[in-house]
Amino acid sequence: MNVAKEQRIEAELRKEAQESTKRPGRIAWLWMNMKGVRGIYIIAIFGTVVYNAMQLVVPHFSQKIVDEFLTGENAADNLVNHKDVFINLLIAMVALTIIRVVVVYCDCMTYEYVSQKVLYRVRNILFDKIQRQDMKFYNTYRTGDLMTRVTGDLDAVRHMLAWVIRMIVEAVVLVGSVSIYFFYMDWRLALSLLAVAPFILGIIVLFKNRVAPQHRLLREKLANMNTIAQENISGNRVVKAFAREDYEIAKFDKSNADYRDTNIQTAFTWLRYYPYIESFANLLGLILLVMGGAFLIAGEITMGQYVAFSGLTWAIANPMRQLGNIMNEFQRFAAASAKVMDIYYAKADIMDKEDAIDHPGRFKGKVEFKNVSFQYEDGNLPVLKHISFTAMPGQTIAIMGETGCGKTSLIHLIPRFYEPTEGEVLVDDINVADLHLKELRGSIGLATQDVLLYSDTIDGNIAYGDGNITREEVVRFARYSAADEFIARMPEGYETIVGERGVGLSGGQKQRISLARALAVKPSILILDDTTSAVDLETEKQIQHSLKELDFECTKIIIAQRISTTKDADNIIILKNGEIAEQGTHEELIGKGGYYAELVKLQMGSEVA
Repeated sequence: MNVAKEQRIEAELRKEAQESTKRPGRIAWLWMNMKGVRGIYIIAIFGTVVYNAMQLVVPHFSQKIVDEFLTGENAADNLVNHKDVFINLLIAMVALTIIRVVVVYCDCMTYEYVSQKVLYRVRNILFDKIQRQDMKFYNTYRTGDLMTRVTGDLDAVRHMLAWVIRMIVEAVVLVGSVSIYFFYMDWRLALSLLAVAPFILGIIVLFKNRVAPQHRLLREKLANMNTIAQENISGNRVVKAFAREDYEIAKFDKSNADYRDTNIQTAFTWLRYYPYIESFANLLGLILLVMGGAFLIAGEITMGQYVAFSGLTWAIANPMRQLGNIMNEFQRFAAASAKVMDIYYAKADIMDKEDAIDHPGRFKGKVEFKNVSFQYEDGNLPVLKHISFTAMPGQTIAIMGETGCGKTSLIHLIPRFYEPTEGEVLVDDINVADLHLKELRGSIGLATQDVLLYSDTIDGNIAYGDGNITREEVVRFARYSAADEFIARMPEGYETIVGERGVGLSGGQKQRISLARALAVKPSILILDDTTSAVDLETEKQIQHSLKELDFECTKIIIAQRISTTKDADNIIILKNGEIAEQGTHEELIGKGGYYAELVKLQMGSEVA
């Protein structure tokens, strides 16, 4: 299958998952994701039927050899006069066995090929789904849980396609074909041997009812353990800063022990039922010995038939033994696939409307809040209440206020990370809810206090928003953010690899790279959330000067606590308890003698102008 076709099929499946209003069953979902490889999977299933039906060949030929050349009345004459038939039977047995081995090999490779194709496709779709979710999704799901879904849970899905379904087909075909052959040879002995099957099926049903909830619990324990490990590794500096290594080791050990104990409990559930299944399976040999021996002595079956029955008893016993393992793996698949499908069919609350407005050109940068109120879904109190202000193109708006007053929540409404519960947020006089998310967010440059840098070069991190910009442009934006100087001092300059999350850089250095990254997309709206809090005053002054001298026009919305950052803003908004308490220019707010004036006195002393 060529790459273009694969991408087309993947896009179709993404669209089906996005538009589907009814979640299908697990097997129907698997079949849907086998699009493009269904044909060869059906061939593989047919191959499984063929090679298992061929299990009858050797016992059938063995019966003929025993009856006609070893124990029959004319065995000696046949061996002398029809030696060629004897040799041909042996050659046929060997040849068909070799053919069966080849079919089995090709069949297993086909199952594996299809399962890997489906695994690759579903993992891509899951990652695509995760990328396109809104903030509510990320607030709901833990990182470790998501990692478990795209790794361990998906492997259980692959195992279902590659092994479990094959084993089910194999068991059905083996038991079915052998049962027919048994009835063909002697129906009474066949019934005697198959009489144990209902008892084994009853045990399997009891086992299934007991093991299903344990697999769901086991999966939750694994997700919890992965979450603890992920959080601990990500927060390793905090752990070391507070010397909590022993505490974290003990916490992980407890989670690991819970997972181990649940694993053992799940395994022991099978072991409690296994002796009964094994006993009934072994009973087949005893039944054959007693009943078959009696029929043989009575002359009601031949020695060849007895040999055929003996040679095929395993084909009844082994599938019965495998039923427990098959059911165990199926319950593992059921628990894992439910978690995978949760993400596969997850729908973002914030997405493009069907009639979303196209805005292919550059935004002017006008931002307007009209009577906006906002409350998180899991919160009891509103975060923002009746916020109204306008930022004209090219203006700088500063937002200040005490911790928890709603500053960050306010700016998150502009790129539609969240939806207001009341009122409208407009960009260029268009409600952001009516714009295409990609066009809206592509026009916004965002730099936050909590900086995330990727394990890439500094050049790659700055050019993250626009991979087509040149090195010269990267350097220019680094100069705007006062980052070029310290980058140039590094041994490999802009090719320096940044450690995970920016390890190896100071807080101020990371903030400056983050600012350069936000500027590199040449945004119409630049949002800075306390971006210069970790830089010194001289560097901050340099950055403020650069932001005034940008070679493209953009509206700047800045959250800051430093007067030196906000005093030149066109409008300063003071938030208190989610409401606008004051707004105006630096001089106007000093004149009001409120929160801002007190902050000026606190930070600048007598230099209140």
